[in-house]
Amino acid sequence: MEAEYKNWVPNGMVAALTAGTVLLAAGTAAAVICGDKLSPAAKTVVTGALGAGTAVCGVMAAWSIYAHGKFSYNGSRKLSKQIVEGTARYIDLPKGGVGLDVGCGSGALTIACAKRNPQGRMIGVDRWGREYASFNQQLCENNADAECVSNTEFYQGDATSLDFPDESFDSVTSNYVYHNITGADKQQLLRETLRVLKKGGTFTIHDIMSESRYGDMERFAEELRSEGYEYVELIDTTDGTFMTGFEAATLGLGGSKLLIGKK
Repeated sequence: MEAEYKNWVPNGMVAALTAGTVLLAAGTAAAVICGDKLSPAAKTVVTGALGAGTAVCGVMAAWSIYAHGKFSYNGSRKLSKQIVEGTARYIDLPKGGVGLDVGCGSGALTIACAKRNPQGRMIGVDRWGREYASFNQQLCENNADAECVSNTEFYQGDATSLDFPDESFDSVTSNYVYHNITGADKQQLLRETLRVLKKGGTFTIHDIMSESRYGDMERFAEELRSEGYEYVELIDTTDGTFMTGFEAATLGLGGSKLLIGKK
């Protein structure tokens, strides 16, 4: 049995965009060939609209194929695997310690952290919404079994209101989750995650922390330091740490940073 962590660009998206491009191209060709039944003006409008749709859909399909290849766990680049394992390297649990992965998806980061910390255990939570319908608790558990990892648990949960008491965990982590939560203050989401971290516990959170999404993160880091956090650091992961600047720009990951520290 092999783990199936899924692709961050779903197969269905690639298939739908490719099919849409083919259909629009066929429609454009039909309009050109059979457009004599239309007035010249109508033919121009129809072929122009279909042609433009073909071009747009084609670009989107090409991007989805490119991104799907980059993120594939079984491909040559394995970017998502590099990001997950790179984030997990910052998680060190004490003996008997418990870590939390917020927005665990298919369980990749939870499992990677658990493999690095056999002396502790990891809990992964996710709401597993309709937009990622192929991600679910059973998939996470199957992946843990496939990786022969027994120190994991997975539950349904909400990143905006974690169902855990204050200071419950020795470490907290997350990877590319909060930027997907529309309408929520991203710094408040970070504080909700840090709420359940024990004093002396460590945090490692990776996301697209651009100012347009997160506000001033340098100021946020300074606020945490002033509140007594032992250390707080922001690490740019688009400088070759996890990905190149070109990959970040073309894959929509510009502004990706790790927020790490100790409470």
